[in-house]
Amino acid sequence: MDIQIEKKRGLQKRHIIYIVSGIVVLSLLVLIVFNSRTSTQHVDMKSVNIADVSFGEFSDYVRLNGQVKPISVVQVSPEEGGIVREKVVEEGANVKKGDVILRLSNSNLDLQILTAESELAEKQNLLRNTQVTMQQDKLNNETEKVQLEIDTQRKMRTYQQYKRLYDEKLISREEYLQAQEDYEVAVKKHSLVNERLVQDSIYRAIQMAQMEENLDNMRQNVILIRERKNKLDVRANIDGELGLLDVELGQNITAGQMVGQINDLSGVKIEAYIDEHYIDRVANGLPATLDRQGNVFDLKVRKVYPEVRDGRFRTDLVFEGEKPDNVRIGQTYYIDLQLGESTESVLIPKGTFFQTTGGKWIFVVDQDGGKAYRREIRIGRQNPQYYEVLEGLEQGEQVIVSGYESFKDKDVLILD
Repeated sequence: MDIQIEKKRGLQKRHIIYIVSGIVVLSLLVLIVFNSRTSTQHVDMKSVNIADVSFGEFSDYVRLNGQVKPISVVQVSPEEGGIVREKVVEEGANVKKGDVILRLSNSNLDLQILTAESELAEKQNLLRNTQVTMQQDKLNNETEKVQLEIDTQRKMRTYQQYKRLYDEKLISREEYLQAQEDYEVAVKKHSLVNERLVQDSIYRAIQMAQMEENLDNMRQNVILIRERKNKLDVRANIDGELGLLDVELGQNITAGQMVGQINDLSGVKIEAYIDEHYIDRVANGLPATLDRQGNVFDLKVRKVYPEVRDGRFRTDLVFEGEKPDNVRIGQTYYIDLQLGESTESVLIPKGTFFQTTGGKWIFVVDQDGGKAYRREIRIGRQNPQYYEVLEGLEQGEQVIVSGYESFKDKDVLILD
Protein backbone atom coordinates (compact mmCIF):
# COMPACT_ATOMS: atom_id res chain seq x y z
CA MET A 1 0.00 0.00 0.00
CA ASP A 2 1.49 3.32 -1.12
CA ILE A 3 1.94 6.18 1.43
CA GLN A 4 1.01 9.74 0.18
CA ILE A 5 3.68 12.39 0.90
CA GLU A 6 2.46 15.93 1.68
CA LYS A 7 4.11 18.97 -0.05
CA LYS A 8 6.12 21.32 2.20
CA ARG A 9 4.79 24.86 2.65
CA GLY A 10 6.81 28.11 3.23
CA LEU A 11 9.66 29.99 1.53
CA GLN A 12 11.66 28.17 -0.99
CA LYS A 13 15.15 29.00 -2.33
CA ARG A 14 13.99 30.58 -5.53
CA HIS A 15 11.67 32.91 -3.60
CA ILE A 16 14.55 34.21 -1.54
CA ILE A 17 16.53 34.96 -4.68
CA TYR A 18 13.65 37.01 -6.10
CA ILE A 19 13.23 38.96 -2.87
CA VAL A 20 16.95 39.80 -2.59
CA SER A 21 17.08 40.90 -6.22
CA GLY A 22 14.10 43.18 -5.71
CA ILE A 23 15.65 44.77 -2.65
CA VAL A 24 18.89 45.46 -4.56
CA VAL A 25 17.04 47.04 -7.47
CA LEU A 26 14.92 49.16 -5.13
CA SER A 27 18.03 50.34 -3.27
CA LEU A 28 19.67 51.38 -6.54
CA LEU A 29 16.59 53.29 -7.57
CA VAL A 30 16.43 55.08 -4.20
CA LEU A 31 20.13 55.93 -4.45
CA ILE A 32 19.71 57.29 -7.98
CA VAL A 33 16.71 59.39 -6.99
CA PHE A 34 18.50 60.70 -3.93
CA ASN A 35 21.57 61.65 -5.91
CA SER A 36 19.50 63.34 -8.61
CA ARG A 37 17.65 65.38 -6.02
CA THR A 38 20.75 66.58 -4.23
CA SER A 39 22.68 67.27 -7.56
CA THR A 40 26.00 66.60 -5.91
CA GLN A 41 29.31 66.61 -7.75
CA HIS A 42 32.88 66.02 -6.69
CA VAL A 43 35.22 68.84 -7.66
CA ASP A 44 38.98 69.06 -7.33
CA MET A 45 39.69 71.98 -5.00
CA LYS A 46 42.78 72.86 -7.03
CA SER A 47 40.63 73.47 -10.12
CA VAL A 48 38.54 76.25 -8.57
CA ASN A 49 39.34 79.70 -7.19
CA ILE A 50 38.01 80.44 -3.73
CA ALA A 51 37.82 84.04 -2.51
CA ASP A 52 36.83 85.73 0.74
CA VAL A 53 33.76 87.90 1.12
CA SER A 54 34.91 91.23 2.53
CA PHE A 55 33.43 94.53 3.65
CA GLY A 56 35.09 97.75 2.56
CA GLU A 57 35.07 100.78 0.29
CA PHE A 58 33.60 100.19 -3.16
CA SER A 59 34.92 102.62 -5.80
CA ASP A 60 32.32 102.99 -8.53
CA TYR A 61 34.49 103.29 -11.64
CA VAL A 62 35.16 101.53 -14.94
CA ARG A 63 38.51 101.13 -16.65
CA LEU A 64 38.69 102.26 -20.25
CA ASN A 65 41.16 101.74 -23.05
CA GLY A 66 41.40 105.09 -24.85
CA GLN A 67 43.33 106.42 -27.82
CA VAL A 68 44.68 109.95 -28.24
CA LYS A 69 42.98 111.89 -31.03
CA PRO A 70 43.17 115.53 -32.21
CA ILE A 71 40.68 117.82 -30.47
CA SER A 72 39.07 118.29 -33.88
CA VAL A 73 39.60 117.23 -37.49
CA VAL A 74 38.86 119.45 -40.49
CA GLN A 75 38.12 117.87 -43.85
CA VAL A 76 40.08 119.07 -46.88
CA SER A 77 37.76 119.41 -49.88
CA PRO A 78 38.13 121.59 -53.00
CA GLU A 79 35.41 124.14 -53.72
CA GLU A 80 36.06 123.70 -57.44
CA GLY A 81 36.67 120.44 -59.25
CA GLY A 82 39.65 119.85 -61.49
CA ILE A 83 42.72 117.79 -62.26
CA VAL A 84 45.50 117.61 -59.67
CA ARG A 85 48.43 119.54 -61.14
CA GLU A 86 50.69 119.82 -58.09
CA LYS A 87 50.90 118.53 -54.51
CA VAL A 88 52.48 121.39 -52.60
CA VAL A 89 52.76 119.58 -49.21
CA GLU A 90 52.78 115.93 -48.16
CA GLU A 91 51.07 114.04 -45.34
CA GLY A 92 52.41 114.76 -41.86
CA ALA A 93 53.48 118.32 -42.68
CA ASN A 94 52.49 121.21 -40.42
CA VAL A 95 50.43 123.83 -42.25
CA LYS A 96 49.15 127.30 -41.48
CA LYS A 97 45.71 128.62 -42.32
CA GLY A 98 45.73 129.72 -45.96
CA ASP A 99 48.68 127.57 -47.04
CA VAL A 100 48.24 125.95 -50.46
CA ILE A 101 47.97 122.16 -50.24
CA LEU A 102 47.00 121.29 -53.83
CA ARG A 103 46.89 123.08 -57.14
CA LEU A 104 44.24 122.05 -59.67
CA SER A 105 43.59 122.92 -63.29
CA ASN A 106 40.20 123.24 -65.00
CA SER A 107 40.00 124.11 -68.71
CA ASN A 108 36.20 124.43 -68.60
CA LEU A 109 36.53 127.12 -65.96
CA ASP A 110 39.03 129.00 -68.14
CA LEU A 111 36.53 128.86 -71.00
CA GLN A 112 33.77 130.19 -68.74
CA ILE A 113 35.98 133.13 -67.77
CA LEU A 114 36.66 134.00 -71.43
CA THR A 115 32.95 133.71 -72.28
CA ALA A 116 31.93 135.91 -69.35
CA GLU A 117 34.54 138.55 -70.21
CA SER A 118 33.41 138.54 -73.86
CA GLU A 119 29.77 138.98 -72.85
CA LEU A 120 30.75 141.81 -70.50
CA ALA A 121 32.61 143.63 -73.30
CA GLU A 122 29.62 143.18 -75.63
CA LYS A 123 27.24 144.57 -73.01
CA GLN A 124 29.52 147.54 -72.39
CA ASN A 125 29.59 148.36 -76.13
CA LEU A 126 25.82 148.02 -76.32
CA LEU A 127 25.41 150.33 -73.35
CA ARG A 128 27.71 152.94 -74.89
CA ASN A 129 25.82 152.76 -78.23
CA THR A 130 22.51 153.07 -76.43
CA GLN A 131 23.76 156.06 -74.47
CA VAL A 132 24.86 157.77 -77.72
CA THR A 133 21.50 157.05 -79.36
CA MET A 134 19.59 158.35 -76.37
CA GLN A 135 21.71 161.48 -76.27
CA GLN A 136 20.99 162.11 -79.95
CA ASP A 137 17.27 161.58 -79.37
CA LYS A 138 17.42 163.97 -76.46
CA LEU A 139 19.07 166.64 -78.62
CA ASN A 140 16.51 166.13 -81.39
CA ASN A 141 13.68 166.45 -78.90
CA GLU A 142 15.19 169.61 -77.44
CA THR A 143 15.51 171.04 -80.96
CA GLU A 144 11.89 170.18 -81.70
CA LYS A 145 10.85 171.77 -78.41
CA VAL A 146 12.66 175.00 -79.24
CA GLN A 147 11.11 175.11 -82.70
CA LEU A 148 7.63 174.58 -81.27
CA GLU A 149 8.19 177.33 -78.71
CA ILE A 150 9.21 179.77 -81.46
CA ASP A 151 6.28 178.67 -83.65
CA THR A 152 3.88 179.16 -80.73
CA GLN A 153 5.21 182.62 -80.03
CA ARG A 154 4.84 183.61 -83.68
CA LYS A 155 1.29 182.36 -83.90
CA MET A 156 0.50 184.09 -80.64
CA ARG A 157 1.71 187.44 -82.11
CA THR A 158 -0.26 186.78 -85.29
CA TYR A 159 -3.37 185.99 -83.29
CA GLN A 160 -3.00 189.14 -81.17
CA GLN A 161 -2.41 191.28 -84.27
CA TYR A 162 -5.45 189.80 -86.08
CA LYS A 163 -7.55 190.31 -83.01
CA ARG A 164 -6.78 194.07 -82.99
CA LEU A 165 -7.46 194.30 -86.75
CA TYR A 166 -10.69 192.36 -86.30
CA ASP A 167 -11.76 194.68 -83.50
CA GLU A 168 -11.15 197.64 -85.82
CA LYS A 169 -13.09 195.88 -88.58
CA LEU A 170 -10.07 195.80 -90.85
CA ILE A 171 -10.12 192.03 -91.51
CA SER A 172 -12.78 189.46 -91.89
CA ARG A 173 -13.99 187.26 -89.07
CA GLU A 174 -12.74 184.13 -90.88
CA GLU A 175 -9.18 185.42 -90.95
CA TYR A 176 -9.38 186.22 -87.25
CA LEU A 177 -10.75 182.77 -86.35
CA GLN A 178 -8.05 181.02 -88.40
CA ALA A 179 -5.33 182.95 -86.58
CA GLN A 180 -6.95 182.03 -83.24
CA GLU A 181 -7.20 178.36 -84.18
CA ASP A 182 -3.58 178.26 -85.41
CA TYR A 183 -2.40 179.68 -82.10
CA GLU A 184 -4.46 177.22 -80.01
CA VAL A 185 -3.13 174.27 -82.08
CA ALA A 186 0.41 175.46 -81.55
CA VAL A 187 -0.15 175.71 -77.76
CA LYS A 188 -1.61 172.19 -77.58
CA LYS A 189 1.17 170.77 -79.74
CA HIS A 190 3.73 172.44 -77.52
CA SER A 191 2.08 170.96 -74.42
CA LEU A 192 1.99 167.46 -75.94
CA VAL A 193 5.62 167.69 -76.96
CA ASN A 194 6.60 168.75 -73.43
CA GLU A 195 4.65 165.81 -71.99
CA ARG A 196 6.32 163.44 -74.45
CA LEU A 197 9.72 164.78 -73.55
CA VAL A 198 9.04 164.17 -69.86
CA GLN A 199 7.94 160.57 -70.54
CA ASP A 200 10.95 159.99 -72.79
CA SER A 201 13.23 161.29 -70.07
CA ILE A 202 11.69 158.91 -67.48
CA TYR A 203 11.90 155.96 -69.91
CA ARG A 204 15.52 156.74 -70.73
CA ALA A 205 16.40 156.95 -67.03
CA ILE A 206 14.73 153.58 -66.33
CA GLN A 207 16.33 151.94 -69.35
CA MET A 208 19.75 153.30 -68.47
CA ALA A 209 19.38 152.14 -64.84
CA GLN A 210 18.40 148.63 -65.98
CA MET A 211 21.30 148.45 -68.37
CA GLU A 212 23.71 149.70 -65.70
CA GLU A 213 22.34 147.10 -63.29
CA ASN A 214 22.75 144.34 -65.88
CA LEU A 215 26.25 145.55 -66.56
CA ASP A 216 27.10 145.55 -62.84
CA ASN A 217 25.74 142.02 -62.55
CA MET A 218 27.91 140.90 -65.42
CA ARG A 219 30.96 142.57 -63.85
CA GLN A 220 30.17 140.78 -60.59
CA ASN A 221 29.77 137.52 -62.48
CA VAL A 222 33.20 137.95 -64.04
CA ILE A 223 34.70 138.68 -60.61
CA LEU A 224 33.07 135.55 -59.15
CA ILE A 225 34.31 133.38 -62.00
CA ARG A 226 37.82 134.74 -61.53
CA GLU A 227 37.52 133.97 -57.81
CA ARG A 228 36.50 130.42 -58.73
CA LYS A 229 39.77 130.15 -60.59
CA ASN A 230 41.59 131.18 -57.44
CA LYS A 231 39.80 128.36 -55.63
CA LEU A 232 41.62 125.86 -57.81
CA ASP A 233 44.34 126.31 -55.18
CA VAL A 234 43.15 124.08 -52.31
CA ARG A 235 44.17 125.77 -49.04
CA ALA A 236 44.29 124.83 -45.36
CA ASN A 237 41.33 126.07 -43.31
CA ILE A 238 43.13 125.93 -39.93
CA ASP A 239 46.59 125.65 -38.44
CA GLY A 240 47.49 122.03 -37.83
CA GLU A 241 48.98 118.82 -39.15
CA LEU A 242 48.06 117.43 -42.55
CA GLY A 243 47.07 113.97 -41.36
CA LEU A 244 45.76 112.62 -44.66
CA LEU A 245 46.12 113.52 -48.34
CA ASP A 246 44.60 110.89 -50.58
CA VAL A 247 45.20 112.20 -54.12
CA GLU A 248 47.56 111.51 -56.99
CA LEU A 249 48.92 113.78 -59.73
CA GLY A 250 46.62 113.80 -62.73
CA GLN A 251 43.62 112.63 -60.69
CA ASN A 252 40.29 114.27 -61.51
CA ILE A 253 38.52 115.31 -58.32
CA THR A 254 35.09 116.87 -57.95
CA ALA A 255 33.96 119.86 -55.89
CA GLY A 256 33.29 118.86 -52.27
CA GLN A 257 35.15 115.55 -52.56
CA MET A 258 37.14 114.71 -49.42
CA VAL A 259 40.82 114.48 -50.35
CA GLY A 260 42.40 114.83 -46.92
CA GLN A 261 42.12 116.06 -43.37
CA ILE A 262 43.92 118.48 -41.07
CA ASN A 263 44.39 117.61 -37.40
CA ASP A 264 43.86 120.51 -35.03
CA LEU A 265 46.88 120.35 -32.72
CA SER A 266 45.70 123.12 -30.40
CA GLY A 267 44.46 120.35 -28.10
CA VAL A 268 43.93 116.61 -27.82
CA LYS A 269 41.14 114.34 -26.67
CA ILE A 270 40.99 110.66 -25.73
CA GLU A 271 38.51 108.52 -27.62
CA ALA A 272 37.28 105.51 -25.65
CA TYR A 273 34.64 102.82 -26.16
CA ILE A 274 32.54 101.64 -23.21
CA ASP A 275 30.35 98.55 -22.78
CA GLU A 276 26.69 99.33 -23.44
CA HIS A 277 25.93 98.13 -19.87
CA TYR A 278 27.02 101.61 -18.67
CA ILE A 279 25.28 103.73 -21.31
CA ASP A 280 22.66 105.08 -18.87
CA ARG A 281 25.32 106.06 -16.33
CA VAL A 282 27.77 107.94 -18.53
CA ALA A 283 27.10 111.64 -19.14
CA ASN A 284 29.03 114.78 -20.08
CA GLY A 285 31.18 116.13 -17.28
CA LEU A 286 31.92 112.83 -15.48
CA PRO A 287 35.44 112.88 -13.96
CA ALA A 288 38.18 110.43 -14.87
CA THR A 289 41.85 109.91 -14.05
CA LEU A 290 44.90 108.72 -15.94
CA ASP A 291 47.99 107.31 -14.23
CA ARG A 292 51.14 107.92 -16.27
CA GLN A 293 54.78 108.65 -15.53
CA GLY A 294 54.05 108.28 -11.83
CA ASN A 295 51.54 111.14 -11.92
CA VAL A 296 47.75 111.22 -11.93
CA PHE A 297 46.11 113.47 -14.53
CA ASP A 298 42.49 114.60 -14.39
CA LEU A 299 40.08 114.30 -17.30
CA LYS A 300 36.37 114.74 -17.87
CA VAL A 301 33.84 113.38 -20.36
CA ARG A 302 33.44 115.92 -23.18
CA LYS A 303 30.91 114.10 -25.36
CA VAL A 304 28.88 110.88 -25.28
CA TYR A 305 27.82 109.40 -28.62
CA PRO A 306 24.39 107.69 -28.42
CA GLU A 307 24.98 105.13 -31.15
CA VAL A 308 25.84 101.60 -29.97
CA ARG A 309 27.97 99.37 -32.20
CA ASP A 310 29.08 95.83 -31.39
CA GLY A 311 27.84 96.25 -27.83
CA ARG A 312 29.87 99.43 -27.18
CA PHE A 313 29.35 103.19 -27.39
CA ARG A 314 31.90 105.95 -27.94
CA THR A 315 32.95 108.75 -25.59
CA ASP A 316 35.42 111.64 -25.87
CA LEU A 317 37.41 112.79 -22.84
CA VAL A 318 39.62 115.88 -22.46
CA PHE A 319 42.32 116.79 -19.97
CA GLU A 320 41.53 119.11 -17.08
CA GLY A 321 44.63 121.18 -16.46
CA GLU A 322 48.00 119.56 -17.09
CA LYS A 323 48.50 116.68 -19.50
CA PRO A 324 51.36 114.15 -19.86
CA ASP A 325 54.54 115.13 -21.68
CA ASN A 326 55.09 114.06 -25.28
CA VAL A 327 51.48 113.18 -25.98
CA ARG A 328 51.30 111.67 -29.45
CA ILE A 329 48.32 111.16 -31.72
CA GLY A 330 47.44 107.46 -31.70
CA GLN A 331 48.85 106.68 -28.24
CA THR A 332 46.83 104.35 -26.01
CA TYR A 333 46.03 105.25 -22.39
CA TYR A 334 44.22 103.35 -19.63
CA ILE A 335 41.65 105.55 -17.92
CA ASP A 336 39.54 105.12 -14.78
CA LEU A 337 36.14 106.72 -15.35
CA GLN A 338 34.35 107.57 -12.09
CA LEU A 339 30.67 106.64 -12.33
CA GLY A 340 29.57 107.49 -8.78
CA GLU A 341 30.55 108.12 -5.17
CA SER A 342 32.50 105.51 -3.16
CA THR A 343 30.45 103.56 -0.57
CA GLU A 344 31.03 100.93 2.15
CA SER A 345 29.70 97.62 0.82
CA VAL A 346 30.01 93.82 0.92
CA LEU A 347 32.53 92.87 -1.78
CA ILE A 348 33.63 89.80 -3.68
CA PRO A 349 36.47 89.72 -6.23
CA LYS A 350 35.52 89.64 -9.88
CA GLY A 351 35.52 86.23 -11.53
CA THR A 352 34.28 84.24 -14.47
CA PHE A 353 31.37 82.75 -12.48
CA PHE A 354 29.42 85.89 -13.41
CA GLN A 355 29.28 84.82 -17.05
CA THR A 356 27.24 81.73 -16.05
CA THR A 357 25.13 83.03 -13.18
CA GLY A 358 24.65 86.65 -14.22
CA GLY A 359 25.21 87.52 -10.56
CA LYS A 360 21.98 85.83 -9.42
CA TRP A 361 23.59 82.93 -7.48
CA ILE A 362 26.98 81.63 -6.32
CA PHE A 363 28.58 78.61 -4.61
CA VAL A 364 29.33 79.36 -0.94
CA VAL A 365 31.95 77.18 0.84
CA ASP A 366 30.91 75.83 4.25
CA GLN A 367 32.95 76.39 7.40
CA ASP A 368 34.70 73.02 7.13
CA GLY A 369 35.82 73.76 3.58
CA GLY A 370 34.67 70.38 2.36
CA LYS A 371 31.51 71.39 0.52
CA ALA A 372 30.09 74.35 -1.38
CA TYR A 373 26.36 75.11 -1.56
CA ARG A 374 24.46 77.01 -4.21
CA ARG A 375 22.96 80.24 -2.82
CA GLU A 376 20.83 83.01 -4.32
CA ILE A 377 22.45 86.45 -4.17
CA ARG A 378 21.94 89.93 -5.63
CA ILE A 379 24.82 91.89 -7.15
CA GLY A 380 24.69 95.64 -7.71
CA ARG A 381 27.51 97.66 -9.19
CA GLN A 382 30.88 96.40 -10.36
CA ASN A 383 34.32 97.82 -11.04
CA PRO A 384 37.44 96.22 -12.55
CA GLN A 385 38.25 94.52 -9.20
CA TYR A 386 35.06 93.83 -7.26
CA TYR A 387 31.34 93.13 -7.38
CA GLU A 388 29.11 94.94 -4.91
CA VAL A 389 26.88 92.38 -3.13
CA LEU A 390 23.50 93.73 -2.09
CA GLU A 391 21.96 90.53 -0.66
CA GLY A 392 22.90 86.92 0.10
CA LEU A 393 26.47 87.07 1.46
CA GLU A 394 28.16 88.19 4.66
CA GLN A 395 31.65 89.29 5.54
CA GLY A 396 33.99 86.38 6.29
CA GLU A 397 32.29 83.80 4.06
CA GLN A 398 34.10 82.14 1.17
CA VAL A 399 32.79 81.75 -2.37
CA ILE A 400 33.92 80.10 -5.60
CA VAL A 401 34.60 82.82 -8.19
CA SER A 402 36.01 80.72 -11.06
CA GLY A 403 33.91 79.43 -13.96
CA TYR A 404 30.85 77.20 -13.38
CA GLU A 405 30.48 75.64 -16.82
CA SER A 406 31.16 72.04 -15.69
CA PHE A 407 28.80 72.11 -12.69
CA LYS A 408 26.35 74.93 -13.33
CA ASP A 409 23.34 72.59 -12.84
CA LYS A 410 24.50 71.25 -9.43
CA ASP A 411 23.36 72.29 -5.97
CA VAL A 412 26.19 70.90 -3.84
CA LEU A 413 29.91 70.57 -4.64
CA ILE A 414 32.13 68.18 -2.70
CA LEU A 415 35.59 69.71 -2.63
CA ASP A 416 38.25 67.01 -2.76
